[in-house]
Formats: sequence, C-alpha cells, structure tokens
Amino acid sequence: MADMPVPGSLRPPTFREAFRFWVKLGFISFGGPTGQIAIMHAELVERKRWISEERFLHALNYCMLLPGPEAQQLAIYIGWLLHRTWGGIVAGAFFVIPSIFILIGLSWLYVVFGTVPAVAALFYGLKAAVLAIVAWAVIRIGQKALKNEIMFSLAAAAFLALYVLKIPFPWVILSAGVIGFSGGKLWPKKFYIIKGHGERSATVISDDHPPAEHTRPTPARAIRVLTICLALWIVPLVVLGVWRGTSDVFFEEGLFFSKAAMVTFGGAYAVLPYIAQAGVETYHWLHPGQMIDGLGLAETTPGPLIMVVAFVGYIGAWTKATGLSPQLAGIMGGLVATYFTFLPCFLWIFLGAPYIEQTRGHVQFTAALSAITAAVVGVVLNLAVFFGAHVLLPGAAPFDWVALLLAGVAFLGLWKFRWNVLYVVLGGAGVGVLYKLFIAI
Repeated sequence: MADMPVPGSLRPPTFREAFRFWVKLGFISFGGPTGQIAIMHAELVERKRWISEERFLHALNYCMLLPGPEAQQLAIYIGWLLHRTWGGIVAGAFFVIPSIFILIGLSWLYVVFGTVPAVAALFYGLKAAVLAIVAWAVIRIGQKALKNEIMFSLAAAAFLALYVLKIPFPWVILSAGVIGFSGGKLWPKKFYIIKGHGERSATVISDDHPPAEHTRPTPARAIRVLTICLALWIVPLVVLGVWRGTSDVFFEEGLFFSKAAMVTFGGAYAVLPYIAQAGVETYHWLHPGQMIDGLGLAETTPGPLIMVVAFVGYIGAWTKATGLSPQLAGIMGGLVATYFTFLPCFLWIFLGAPYIEQTRGHVQFTAALSAITAAVVGVVLNLAVFFGAHVLLPGAAPFDWVALLLAGVAFLGLWKFRWNVLYVVLGGAGVGVLYKLFIAI
C-alpha cells in the first residue's frame, strides 16, 4: 500500500487489520450474494471507507460477468487492491473457510443423527436480519447507480426479465453491457454516470489518486498467474487419479466440480439444478431428499450458497469411498468438492483484474459498467423478492408476521440509525432463538 497515496487523515489498513476483517466477514457473510455484497458495501464503503463507491461498483460489475460466486470474487478483488496477491488470497480463502468447517460439521450431524432442528431455530431470526440487509442494499446501491430515467428503466427491465420472463442471468447482464456500451457512444450524458463527480468522502482506494503499481498488467505476470493457478488446479486432480484411480469417488468429485466451476454463471440458483442432477442421477452420491436437506443447511450457514458442494462431496464420499473410515472420507470429500469449486475464482481475479483496472475512465467501457450496475439493482431486487418470499412465506406455512417484524426493525436500524451489520446479524440470530425456544410453542 506504500504506492497508494491517500487523501486527508484517512490511512490505509494494515495487512493485520484487513486480515481481521476478512476473517470476521467469513463468519457473518449470510444471505447469499445479495446479503454478502450488502455487508461488504456497508463495511468497506460506508463504514471503513477502504474503497470508494465507484471502485466498488467497478469491481462488482466485473465479478458479475464471471462464473462462480461473485461475492467471493469481489472480496478477492478488493483484498488484492488493498494488499496485492496475499491480500486477495486471504480475502477469498476466509470468505469460505468458516463455512467449510461449519457445513462439514453439520453434514456429520446430518448423517449421524438424521436431522438438525436446532440449526433451523438458531438461524430463524438471522434470515430475517439478512432480508433487511438485502433490502437495505437495494436502496443504497440504487441511490448511487440510478441517476436518471435511463438507469431506472434498465433496473426495471432487468428485474422483469429475471422475475417475470425468467431470462437467464448472464443474458440480462450481457444485454445491459451492450446497451451501455452503445449508449456511451450515442448518448454519453445519460450513460456515463459512474465517474465520481461531486462532493465525496475520502477513501483509501478511489479514482482520486494514481493506480498502485501492482495493478498494472504485464504479459509476464499474466503467464505466471496462469501457470501457478493451472498447476494448483491440475496437479491435485492428477494426484487423486494416481492415488485412488479415475473411477474413485474423490477423482470423480474433483473432475465434476472443476467442470461445474466453469459453468456457474448466474449464481448458485442457476447451477444448482446441474449439480443436483449430476449428484443424484449421474453419480448417485446422494438421494433427492438429501440434496434438498443439504441446500437447507447451506442456506443457514455463512458463505456462498454454492457451498452446498461441500455437503454433496461429504455425503458422496461417506457413502462411496472405500478403504477409509466414513468420517475421514466425508471430510476429504467435502474438502475436495470445495477446493475444485472455488480455486478458479482466484484465477479469474488475479488474471483479469489488472486489465479491468485499466478500463477505468474509458468512456464507453465505463458507460457499459454503469448500465450493468443499473441492471444489478434489478438483479438484487429480484433476489430480495425471492429471498423475502422464502423467509416470509416458508413453504406451505402461513405468512410469517414475526419474521416481517424482525426484518422491519433490522432494516430501520440499518437505514436510520446505521447499526453495525455484525450486531444486526448476531442480534437477529439471538432474537430468533429466543422466539423459537421460549415463545413459539
């Protein structure tokens, strides 16, 4: 960070300070991509001011175009901006490390005891809190991105395309980018809005100072990143094949989740049918009911929803692996599935981010990102509606007025009183437990 001057008295975070934040984020990153992006926005843009609104959205727009969990990739991107490669590694790794061990532990409880009702009670209030965080994110991002009627129209069109027409997510984002790129050339006044004009608070990373040296792309760096990441991807897979055989469950999981990582456009909900079909029908790692239970567990733990792969890998290895105890096999299966699913995220960021950084200030490219950001508001709204229906109308149960009350209080606290997101998450979980254990009988 020595090569990144910061205006005013605001100082860059030390590596230790950033490390502590990324660890904390790994434990509170509930609510899928919308909740996780909302938490990072609240903490990094609003509270800590480590990154400006423009740079946050610039990074987010790139991550939205990639396969894999965009929230984790956003964390890698910002960690890399702050503290180079190791900053990105720490940010991305700790985004999923807590959820890996939590979900593997819950998977063990599931196969041993068959049910985890205490988990549902623990996270009842937490889901309501996350709903408030997501709703708050729609407002906060919308205030920054929807500057005129064109941007409002793009957000509305994105919402309708996803919610009503069920158009695949990648096509929505790609269409917004094409519209923005063309609009930047034909009507730049309406499309070139992410440019940071006006009065702003000082931030550690912003467009006000020159780019850090490590963000400048070079062919040598790109080759080095590509070589290292491909080695980390291919060598473990070869080792599994040599050690256990290519028909063994561990090699099958490594190979399948490597392929799945390449097609996870559109978020977890877009790729879950592919994973479920392969896990249940192709490889017979688990039964349909187990897949549904695993998704429920993944929804109640921090980290990306695609972390359900750890459950699939655990159950598959528990039932299929030979020569190992079921407990050890399950742990190895969960780790194998997680490793091959999330490793590509680091490749996409470390390889592509330096080139994306060079596009800042390019009118047409920035106009395309402005349009994508407006579409993202519609995407977040769509996911907020989906998540709200899941929380307030759980299955065949009647409307949950208690969850609505909890979400309303949390939203009011975030919006009006600027409550700390961590306290909202923990407070929501605590209130939910008290309600379920002592009131709802």
